Formats: sequence, structure tokens, C-alpha cells
Amino acid sequence: MSEAVGRESAQRIDRWLCHARIVRTRADAADLVRAGYVRVNGVRVAGVTRTVHPGDIITVALDRGPRLLRVLGFAARRGSADEARGLVEDITKT
Repeated sequence: MSEAVGRESAQRIDRWLCHARIVRTRADAADLVRAGYVRVNGVRVAGVTRTVHPGDIITVALDRGPRLLRVLGFAARRGSADEARGLVEDITKT
């Protein structure tokens, strides 16, 4: 896990989606938010500057279906897939 994880108490939703490897780029994350496909704790996100905190539940509508994700931590940059797994818990019911 990245040593930067846990230093921040909040992070912008677009950065978190990218660093947690939910989407490939931060621009893709911003597009999802602007299109209304992202919710934080059940409330639609109005803009990319919305911050998320550990424990928040993120709902993201992706092509392969909606995903429910719990924020576990943050990273200073987009790291490896192993590092990304430490940032998110997928609680989507399958």
C-alpha cells in the first residue's frame, strides 16, 4: 500500500475515482460526475470538487452495471492495482 494512504482526511471525487482505478483517467471521472452517474451517500454529486471521506458510500453507474463502493483511504497519485485495492471496498451485491 502506498505510504500516502491515510494522510489525507478527504479527497476530490474525481481524484479518488481515478486513484482507486474505478475509471482510467481523471477526465473520465469528471465526465461521469458531470453526467450525473455518481452519488455519494445516496446524493447525486453536483460537481467534481465534491470531497469524499473514509466510510463514504459511492454509487457509480458504469457500462457493466452500478457499483457500490466504500471509501477506505486515499493516495497522492494513481498507483498499482494492489495499492488501489487498499482505497476501496466493493460492497455491490452480486
